[in-house]
This record gives sequence, structure tokens and C-alpha cells, in this order.
Amino acid sequence: MMTNRYAFVAVAVLATFLLTGCQTAQKSGSTASAAPSAKAESPKDTQTVKGINDWEGEISGKPAPGSKFTKLKIGMSMKQVTDLIGQPNDQGAYMTGKAWIPFYYGSDRYRHEMVYKSQGRLIFAGGSVGDYSSGHLTSIIHNAQESGYR
Repeated sequence: MMTNRYAFVAVAVLATFLLTGCQTAQKSGSTASAAPSAKAESPKDTQTVKGINDWEGEISGKPAPGSKFTKLKIGMSMKQVTDLIGQPNDQGAYMTGKAWIPFYYGSDRYRHEMVYKSQGRLIFAGGSVGDYSSGHLTSIIHNAQESGYR
């Protein structure tokens, strides 16, 4: 008798979970498509380059006149960048999907973003396990209208 009760409860919980999941999927699928992002750039404005120590990265947009970003190279460390062009107006970090892969010990588990007013944004790939102090420049986004805040 007790085994049947536990089986019934398990089936009821599973059915509720599945119905809730399906209902959520229907709601999100029925909404209108989102407007394209204002920051989206056309593919011709982005170029993939190879930098220092074979680091690969992207450079987007056109540099502003007199931009400090023209001194930078993909693969530079955060320390090298800040020594060369100064401190950013704003910065922050976020985790990537690689942080959730079990037994993944490579780089790019997190990203660090630096924002420079009237210059653009710099994105750094975080170090591998045990190397939390630095990241390497993987993306330079030129934007003369950058507000300086994330």
C-alpha cells in the first residue's frame, strides 16, 4: 500500500513538472519577436585576427580619431592594456557557459569587460583554473559614441 502511494506522488510531481515546463514554453513561443539590438554590427565591420602568442580574437567597428585602442593587440594581458591606455570608466565580469562544464580546466571560464568613454569596449577571456589574476584581450569593439558605462 505504501509503495503505491509513493509511486502516485512521484507520478503526480513529474506530471506537474512536465505540464509547467510545456506551459512556459508555449508562453515564450507566442510572444512577438524582439527588435534587433542597436549594438548589432554587420559582419563586414568585424574581422577575426590572430594576436600575441597565437591568441585569436575579433576587432569590430572603426576606431575614433585619436583612439587609444589602435595601440592594442589581441592577446595582451589586462595589466599590459591598463598600463598602455589607462584605467577604464567602468568594468565588470561575467561567467561563460564553459564555467559549468564538469572537469573543464581551460581558459575562457569567465570574461572581463572594460568600457572606455568615447572609445569602446574591451573583452578579456579569463584565465584557466588557478589563474584568476589575469585575462587576455579577445575582443576590441570600437564605438565613438560609447557612454562609458555598462
